[in-house]
Amino acid sequence: MKKALSIFLVLMLTLSLVVGCSAPAPTTTETPAPAPAAPEAPAASDTGIVKMGIGHSTSIAKSKDLGTDKDGKEVLPLGQVDTVIVAAAFDKDGKVVSVTIDNAQTKVNFDNKLQLTSDPKGEYKTKVELAGEYGMIKASSIGKEWYEQAAELEKWMIGKTLDEIKAMKTKQRDEAHPAVPDVPELASTVTITIQDYVGALEEAYNNAVEIGSGAEKLGLGHNIAIGKSKGLATPDGKEVLPLAQVDTVMAAAAFDKDGKVVGVLIDNAQTKVQYDKDGKVTSDKNAEYKTKVELGMEYGMVKASTIGKEWFQQIAELEKWMVGKTVAEIQGMKTKAKDEAHPAVPDVPELTSSVTVSVEHYTEAVAEAFDNAK
Repeated sequence: MKKALSIFLVLMLTLSLVVGCSAPAPTTTETPAPAPAAPEAPAASDTGIVKMGIGHSTSIAKSKDLGTDKDGKEVLPLGQVDTVIVAAAFDKDGKVVSVTIDNAQTKVNFDNKLQLTSDPKGEYKTKVELAGEYGMIKASSIGKEWYEQAAELEKWMIGKTLDEIKAMKTKQRDEAHPAVPDVPELASTVTITIQDYVGALEEAYNNAVEIGSGAEKLGLGHNIAIGKSKGLATPDGKEVLPLAQVDTVMAAAAFDKDGKVVGVLIDNAQTKVQYDKDGKVTSDKNAEYKTKVELGMEYGMVKASTIGKEWFQQIAELEKWMVGKTVAEIQGMKTKAKDEAHPAVPDVPELTSSVTVSVEHYTEAVAEAFDNAK
């Protein structure tokens, strides 16, 4: 009996020691809820545009005298002004982010009496605006219109530097096409000669200006008029010789996501083809024809300016005023008629002492740039 009791007490003591040495049961603690995931950052809307520029070149080489051709057929006088326009945006590395190429091929016709036969108040379109009406597809070996080929060339330029674009391999197709692309990517899409378009892009790059952040799209707008062209006349016995004058307004504009102007460049190619009384072109067909901005002080408007500012200085003030505004706000600018030649001079305090030119064609071109922006 004593032996059994001893065994029992040893077992109880051992059990108590085991229980006492066991790890305490873990206390129940509430596991903290995981932190909510941070909202995903919105995709960056910045396209990388830091600069924008506009380039151009103007030629009157295709203008014609009154005369006859080799077959004895009458040739009527023609004042033809070809103005290539390129608007381009560039990133910090000088690569093309956006580019638009166009060509205003404007013809002013006269009869054999040297009277103007083109409509001085007509609407004159660029090759892009003419689209299928331009009619190049009839002679195209690849079945593409001019505007389609220009669009393919633009796509090829995106992401490349000016040096890479200028290094494109080209070939001469004929005398009228000395620089047709000779690279696999464009072999089946571009057969037009491109030297003038690359040259205008180079000018856009060299003249590019820095703009504020947030530019998402770039557009090109224009306005073409021949209203100052004249036929041969003798008012009051004084001879007035024939003149084909083409005014090609161009505007490159960059816009942010809200449609506000981030940067804008405006210019005007006022090109004159002059004739003598026999219908012969007296203007130099091979000369370099400059825009109003390129002419600078040579344009000569400052002599008649009531505020002592040249055209390029006034247009720079108008560009500054446009930045930060929508097209609706720009077109809503209050204006006044100064005279018949100046029907829309700014009538807002910010511009009264800096802009006295009539601005209707410039605001229209910026509005078109917005519609064409890409």
